[in-house]
Amino acid sequence: MAEPARFPSRKLPASYAPVIFPLFLSILMTCIISGISTAMSAGLTATFLSAWAKAWAVSWVFAFPTLLLVIPLVRRLVALVVEASAAK
Repeated sequence: MAEPARFPSRKLPASYAPVIFPLFLSILMTCIISGISTAMSAGLTATFLSAWAKAWAVSWVFAFPTLLLVIPLVRRLVALVVEASAAK
């Protein structure tokens, strides 16, 4: 039996990680938080999904660039309170 055709696995270069990490983080966090906030303020009504989508879009527009600016500061703060691992 012939094996199904596989698409080549293509990944971005590691140099993209500083942008991709906050991109994914901002998408997930704003989706969850805006969903909870919308449900708490407006309830689970017929218009919930459209209200959630609007709240998510607005919050993501602010969250992504904010993360790009804040992550270096957060890394420095973490380094101040977390012991560095021993080199192997």
